[in-house]
Amino acid sequence: MAPQTPRSRRRLAVLAALPLLLAGLPLAAGAEPDSDDGASPVSAAASTGAATEIVEVTVADQDAVAGLIEAGADVTEYTRPADGGLVVHVVATPAEQAALRDLGYAVGEVVVSAAETEAVVAEREAAVRRVNQTFARMAETLTPLRAEWFESVGGQTYLGVEVKTSLGADSNVTLSVGFGGQSVTMDRFVDAGQYIYHTFFEPVAVGDVPAEVTVTSTGGTSITVPVVEWLGDPRPDPGPHYATGFVDHYMDPTELYDRIEALAAEFPELAEIIELPYQTNGYRRKAQAMIGAGATAFYLTSRAWGHEGGNDLRLETVHPGTADSPLTVGVTGGTVRVSLGTDAAGAPNSTAAQVVAAVNAAPAASALVTAATYRATGGTGIAGAGAQDLTDGLDAPASVSREPFTVRAIRIGKVRDGSKTGVFAYSQEHAREWVTPLVALETAERLLRNYGTDADTKKLVDDLDIFIVPSVNPDGGHYSFYDFNGQRKNLTNHCPAASGDPASANSWGVDLNRNFSVGSRFDGYSGASASCTSGNFSGPTELSEPEARNEVWLTEQYPNIGFAMNVHSYGGYFMWPPGAYVQNGRVPLPRPTLGEENYFWSASSHILSAVQDWRGTAVWPGRTGPVSDVLYSAAGNSADEHWYNRGIFGWDFEVGADLWDPVEQEWDPQGFQPPFAEGYEQAMEFSNGLIGLLEVARAHGRDNRPPRTTLELTDAGVTFDSTEPVTIHYTLDGSRPTYSSPRVESAGLREDAAPIPVGAGSTRVHWFSVDAAGNVENRYDPLRPSSSYRKQTVRVG
Repeated sequence: MAPQTPRSRRRLAVLAALPLLLAGLPLAAGAEPDSDDGASPVSAAASTGAATEIVEVTVADQDAVAGLIEAGADVTEYTRPADGGLVVHVVATPAEQAALRDLGYAVGEVVVSAAETEAVVAEREAAVRRVNQTFARMAETLTPLRAEWFESVGGQTYLGVEVKTSLGADSNVTLSVGFGGQSVTMDRFVDAGQYIYHTFFEPVAVGDVPAEVTVTSTGGTSITVPVVEWLGDPRPDPGPHYATGFVDHYMDPTELYDRIEALAAEFPELAEIIELPYQTNGYRRKAQAMIGAGATAFYLTSRAWGHEGGNDLRLETVHPGTADSPLTVGVTGGTVRVSLGTDAAGAPNSTAAQVVAAVNAAPAASALVTAATYRATGGTGIAGAGAQDLTDGLDAPASVSREPFTVRAIRIGKVRDGSKTGVFAYSQEHAREWVTPLVALETAERLLRNYGTDADTKKLVDDLDIFIVPSVNPDGGHYSFYDFNGQRKNLTNHCPAASGDPASANSWGVDLNRNFSVGSRFDGYSGASASCTSGNFSGPTELSEPEARNEVWLTEQYPNIGFAMNVHSYGGYFMWPPGAYVQNGRVPLPRPTLGEENYFWSASSHILSAVQDWRGTAVWPGRTGPVSDVLYSAAGNSADEHWYNRGIFGWDFEVGADLWDPVEQEWDPQGFQPPFAEGYEQAMEFSNGLIGLLEVARAHGRDNRPPRTTLELTDAGVTFDSTEPVTIHYTLDGSRPTYSSPRVESAGLREDAAPIPVGAGSTRVHWFSVDAAGNVENRYDPLRPSSSYRKQTVRVG
């Protein structure tokens, strides 16, 4: 018990001494304490870092407790009576406890030691770490998209995996795939600044096929995913008399069209030629000549096409050899002769810009040519003397016409009256893709030459209406063969004079697969350029090019066309709409319904299995899917045009899949013009793929069986299973479902269906499904009063 001192004296001692002692802040003689606006004294624990303890202090009465508090002692709320006084608990460091004892207080036992407090803090910190890790794992969701094995050329087995993490926006999140005792880090696919999913950019070679793989995130989350076979659709071998290999060299467009004309003439009962209405520019150009370089340069362009007289012109610039000569322009025969002006000393003083102005102002010269300065130089330099013949620069043999080209389709079918399902196959929108026309021609040859000997071919020709255009871009194709093998675009030059000089000749033209009217650059979509010299130049307007208008005309003229294949190269991709998105936010064109997308996938498996049948080439699952999912945005492409405007199931082949080099142990890209031996193999395997597409189209045209679905209630909500790819419309309010009712949607890009949430209690689900051929489940008619839709009550809780 505390000593029995007078109350007033005791309180005075506490008030006078305790704050200074407990604060551990002894004052120097004569020092004045700093003002702290009434803040409590800083404790010794705060200033020295000493550990605090909870100790018992015995005082006389409640007034003494108040005195401790007023003096700055950290008195807890705990009190209990003791003999003749009160026991309180005080939080104090060892130094503060000593100060209390010096003041005469009875400091008793330690209730909670510093070591005990430190142990509790450590325990709490460990628990927090565990909770944070748990929350981190709970916060991250891994969604498996695909896990597949496949064989490719050479018999090697590969593994492809795609997984989406909900933390994908964090570039520090890494996913790895574990199987068979090894772990492989996944690649993070980011496009337009947005995370798409994790994948293997190149498939991983495996020995034994794992039954499952475990995907683990650096955050600790993991999932186990079963591995299934990719392209496991077995196809029967062709009949013993089935003939292939009808192409034996790369063919220019003139050769291609001669071949389809000959085929139609040979098989008139099965084929005909359809002339498309919009003639191309033609394999022709204006003739040009340029003298000088940079700011001293200027060039002439003939008004006539090169083959119509432009190539017969000549440009000469000369120094007159006298002082104070004027700049003059004359024409003698086909020679435009420029006599440069001179100054008083006889030095030339005519700038390139002045020469251009003089040529364009001279009636005789301007009737033959136009003149322009070189690009953005302004022609400020002094023009020099020189001579050049004007030329269109075209080197194709005379057998290649220089006139506008009439694009044609060979139409193949026993019945060609529009009553059969139509299929449109077209190649060489991009001129440099030399293999792609061979795919089209080989397919036409197979259909016609095997018709009389192969039962399966006969079924295709009898039941389908097939349109094949071997070269959409004949002008660019000729230019690629004979002038510049890297030519991508057509030969229509939309460039102004600033980009119209001869040095730009290989950059002119329009990218035909960016010139269509759906999801175009003009609509704000990404993946096309406004620059006339860009490889992705979209043209001055939508459908400005006759080649693009021809495609649209064909699909409008023959509305029975329900399927299409745009054959491109290279890289071994297989894609479908949507093919374009708006860059800001990566907003794509509307995705097909879940049922339509599943139909794309199902049909693709059959088509790609046909490709694989030739020599084992597997198009990778990671290179299969909508264009915008696996490649990039291609604003104004033809597949989007045909799908969104006319409902045509359209795909893009990218022939020329990478091949594995067992020596270098790496994948080899094949390029646009591989050696013909490889080009032949590509033509054969992707002609197989076109036959596979025809099989898909025939099955679609003969499909009159309604689909069937079953409903299941899961913890996440209502889900459906179906006998085939279907679009499902449903209601939950007891009303009759129609095409305007909500439909089952994908849970996300490349994901399965999202469950339909239902509330507690009973919910009446009404629904119907419709397949890609338009067959409705139970033959229910959503457009007329009917009750033959599916019905089921589900109960939650």
